[in-house]
Amino acid sequence: MITLDKITKSYDGKKKAVDNLSLEIYPGEIFGLLGPNGAGKTTCLKMITGVLQPTAGDILINGYSILNQPLEAKKQFSFVSDDPNVFLRFKGIEYLKFIADIYEIDPSVRESRIKELAEEFSLSDVLNDQISSYSHGMRQKIVVIGALISAPPVWILDEPMTGLDPRSSFNLKNRMRQHADANLTVLFSTHVLEVAEKICDRVGIIDKGKLIFCGTIKEMRDHFKENASLEEMFLELTDESFHLPEDNSFLTDH
Repeated sequence: MITLDKITKSYDGKKKAVDNLSLEIYPGEIFGLLGPNGAGKTTCLKMITGVLQPTAGDILINGYSILNQPLEAKKQFSFVSDDPNVFLRFKGIEYLKFIADIYEIDPSVRESRIKELAEEFSLSDVLNDQISSYSHGMRQKIVVIGALISAPPVWILDEPMTGLDPRSSFNLKNRMRQHADANLTVLFSTHVLEVAEKICDRVGIIDKGKLIFCGTIKEMRDHFKENASLEEMFLELTDESFHLPEDNSFLTDH
């Protein structure tokens, strides 16, 4: 479970990249974080993972504060950043073993997980090559495998399917569903609205650092014409001329 308690982030002390955002993401669900470019999605995820410190507020991951109990909190999740260009001098296998060491995964378990995931994401043949020689899609795959290998209760994925081939994207979506169905938590951001519509149990839409909607696709449709696509609803919600109801009934976080 992830709890955001009135988190705010300002880089210059004036403009707020994230503005007093509160949200709960539950075990057993895939939660999609949506928003236009520059809306604050990546800033939000980086605060949740401890990469950035919020200007105000607190973040709990399975009850551990990322601010006051960072080590305990970070043991609860794995993270796929929006930039896969990390540890480029490592060989693929070295990177995966490094991640396994950080999460203290037993060597016998680690070997079987690396073998299974490398085969699933078609990287078995290049694990002994340096990551710097990988294409963008291959780098994305190795980072995804690194996140899955530790099998923590919470997955936090920032645009995880960018650069993945269709089969790898399909496999990752299946893994996300299985993880949530095991009463564990998946939080991911995406620009691909069709993906969010198909796999998310709930979505949150951020615009200009504020949470402007939280709920199921069905609940969103209740505020719009029946059978409206997620794309149509998203565009209307993020239109500057759109105004929220005064009772904030769009924030159906329950």
